[in-house]
Amino acid sequence: MALLHRADVRPSKLDLIAAWLPGRPWFAGTPGAEVTRVAAYRFDDPAGEVGIETILVRAGDGPVLQVPLTYRAGPLAGAERWLVGNTEHSVLGRRWVYDACGDPVYAPALAAAVLADAGQAEEYFEVDGRREVRAPSMTLAGTRTANPPALGTVDEVVDGEPTLIRAGGVELALVRRPVPAEAPAPARLTGAWAGQADPVLLAYAR
Repeated sequence: MALLHRADVRPSKLDLIAAWLPGRPWFAGTPGAEVTRVAAYRFDDPAGEVGIETILVRAGDGPVLQVPLTYRAGPLAGAERWLVGNTEHSVLGRRWVYDACGDPVYAPALAAAVLADAGQAEEYFEVDGRREVRAPSMTLAGTRTANPPALGTVDEVVDGEPTLIRAGGVELALVRRPVPAEAPAPARLTGAWAGQADPVLLAYAR
């Protein structure tokens, strides 16, 4: 479960993404155009230390782009190339925001969603001592693979379309421009949201 805070975040997530996106090799859209949120989903960090959120956005009238982010209370050693930026959170303080593909907590979470249909984290607020659940903005569907392989240490990340995360004998592919499409491998993750009735391909594994 993901505990949310009603807080001010400066700069906002979308402002950070807007400044960072045009430099990505998979970017599509109008540089400098307003970046708008389409939908989002979260995964759980088993240790409860790192926020893992994937935001689907558009830059101007460009295609939908998939941006997974991790939120940390301090810098991640050796991950400078994956840093999106810093924010000041009115409840949690200074946060380091990374492209999740380069964060070691992300690969196991993505693998669980793709290979074991683990789904997304339930989001909730604490209101007067009780939980107030926020309805998800999209639905996810993974693949229930018999005896899914254990994911080892990430060996390599190749940023592109798709972005490839290689760990042991598993290769995870995160689709940066998700559209309705057949996956090139049986194990896959798809999603849909209001206005997008046909599920889009988000990720796959081989």
